[in-house]
Amino acid sequence: MARWQVRSIITAKITWLELMTKTFRAARFLVVGPMILGVLVIINLMTSPGHWWVQWPALGIGIAWVISAFRVLGALAMVGGLATLWAYLRKK
Repeated sequence: MARWQVRSIITAKITWLELMTKTFRAARFLVVGPMILGVLVIINLMTSPGHWWVQWPALGIGIAWVISAFRVLGALAMVGGLATLWAYLRKK
């Protein structure tokens, strides 16, 4: 095997691993993000009930949550498409 072939295989494996890691982190954030926001709402109600400052962290967490949701849904669509293709090719 040539040196460039080994390097491309290693790079492909690292890229695949990075993609899986990012997807798992995004899926974890879909659960953790609302929990963090809930804690911030409680802190806001306890410390300054007349001033609603939690809306700004909620905006940032909401934007990050939507981006994470798209990343996870894209990964699920890719896995579903590959499973469908595999089932289709297996029937032939």
